[in-house]
Formats: sequence, structure tokens, C-alpha cells
Amino acid sequence: MEFIIISMLNGVSYGLLLFLLSSGLTLIFSMMGVLNFAHASFYMLGAYIGYTIAQLVGFWPGLFVAPLVVGALGALFERLTLRKVHKFGHVPELLVTFGLSYIILELVQLIWGRTAVEFVPPEVLRGPAFTLVHHANDTLEMFWGAVGSEVCAGAGVICSPFPATRAFMMLVAVLMLVALWLLLTRTRIGLIIQAALTHPEMVESLGHNVPRVLMLVFGAGTGLAGLAGVIGGSTFVTEPNMAATVGSVIFVVVVVGGMGSLSGAFLASLLIGVIQTFAVGLDYSFIHLVEQLGVQASDAMRENSVLKLTLSQVAPILPYLFLVLILIFRPKGLLGTREG
Repeated sequence: MEFIIISMLNGVSYGLLLFLLSSGLTLIFSMMGVLNFAHASFYMLGAYIGYTIAQLVGFWPGLFVAPLVVGALGALFERLTLRKVHKFGHVPELLVTFGLSYIILELVQLIWGRTAVEFVPPEVLRGPAFTLVHHANDTLEMFWGAVGSEVCAGAGVICSPFPATRAFMMLVAVLMLVALWLLLTRTRIGLIIQAALTHPEMVESLGHNVPRVLMLVFGAGTGLAGLAGVIGGSTFVTEPNMAATVGSVIFVVVVVGGMGSLSGAFLASLLIGVIQTFAVGLDYSFIHLVEQLGVQASDAMRENSVLKLTLSQVAPILPYLFLVLILIFRPKGLLGTREG
């Protein structure tokens, strides 16, 4: 029970980080039709800018200022570069954002170096949000915050703290989901943004500047990536390879959930986060499964290198396997409706 609870919480927190990232990419694609290949690079940029601001004035100002700075840089990029190639189709857009990702990577390495920086969360987030205590008699208790060492010193007692940084990540992701939904469905700004996608001439005739609306949408999407960068960088590690680590996974999330579907991205993020987290914690192979079913494995099977692979060893490829299956059986994604 303890393993299930902790793994589920870790999976949900990782999934919500993926949603923080993929929501910006989904917003940009659903409103502009642009698949931003540099989205993970804006995530990395948010982490480094948040780290720099945190060194000067503290973590909380960095949490608010860094996404604004990243969003402004994203809007500037859309205004000066992406808008000029938009008329030539999706391939030039993809190539120019691909080039931008390498430019950001080189700039980050020039300014902050090639090694990881120490981006520590604030004092209030450094301890556990709560601690699960599993006693020898199979009872499970939950204590808010940390517990004393004397509680965990008993025979057969296992203490499993859940980091406050992960709990904070989950809270921010949920609040951001609600805020985005309210903005797009319950405000005049959201109606203008959605109308600018489907009926740009009508929106322009009503006096709205459609290019400026799209620029603000792109800036908002990259700003969300910057917000995810500040939280992810302080929770995990801030280093130049962090964009490559999550870059491909967020595209998996967007495709699996459905291109342009915010609710689909949320569902896919949770599924991928939970599946991958449970897979990492399960050290079982196909041979072990066969023996659990009462079948005696032969010596040839035991020596087979593929059959000896454990679930934890193949966990990194599970999201991409999920992607292949979705593209085969449901090309629109779990909740997607967009054709192309």
C-alpha cells in the first residue's frame, strides 16, 4: 500500500510537471497551428532566469518574474522571426524553432556554464509536505511535515516522506489548468483568441489586431514553459541538458492527448507520469512473470537477454511505445478533434 501511494503521488506530480510544460505547447498549437520545437528550451531558459533572480532577490520574486521574462522573449521571437515565416507553411516554422533551440542552448552554456547550477527551493519547500509511516503490524499513518527520528527508529517501521516541492508543483499545475480554462471559456479575451484562429477577418473587422493577439498567445505559451522551468529546475536539477531530457516527452504528451486539446494534454500527462513512475519502481522481467504463473522457465529463456530485461529498464521507452500505439489505433489522440 505504501509503495502504491508514494508511486501514485510521484507519478501524478511528474505528470503535472509534464502538463505544465505541454499546456503552453498545446495552447500555441491550438491557437496558431505552430508546433514550437524550441518549447523545451524556453523551459530551460525559465529555470536559469529563475535561478539568477533567486540569487539576487529570492525564490518567490523569481517564480513570478522569470515566466514574464521568458514570455516577453517568446513574444519578441514571434514578432521578429516566426511571423515572417508563418506564410510559408509549417516546415519553415518547425525549422526556425529548431534552430532557436540550439541558439538558446549555446547561449545558456555561454552565460551560465556547462555544469549544473545549485537552484535550491525556499526554506518552506525544502522539507517533506507529509510523511507516511508504515508500521510492522501493517498499519499506515500519515503525518504532516517531518516526523521525529524516534518514530522511524522502531523495528520494522518505514518512513516515506513526500517532498514539499512536488506538492507545490502539483498545486501550481492544477491552479494553472483552472486559470487557463476560465480564461479561454469565460472571458472576452478568450473568445477573441479563439475567434482569431477560426475567423481572423471577422475579428479584424471588429477592430482587433489579430497578429498582436497571436503574438500574445505565443508569449503566454512560452511563459508557461518558463513557469514550469522555475518549478522543475528547483525541484530536480538545473543544467544545460534539461531541455533535451523533457523535450521529446512533451511532444509525446501533446500527440497522445490530441493535437490542440488542453484536456487531452492533461489526461495524457497524468497517464504517462503514472505509468512511467510505476514502471521504474517495478523490477520484474518476463521470466519472473512466467514463473509467477507457475510455468518453469527453460535455461535458454533465462539466458535470453531480451527476456531478462526488467520493467524498470524499459521504462524510458514506454511513453514512445504509447505514442506508437495511439498513432496506430487513434491518430487524433485521446481527446483530440483537430485534423491537421
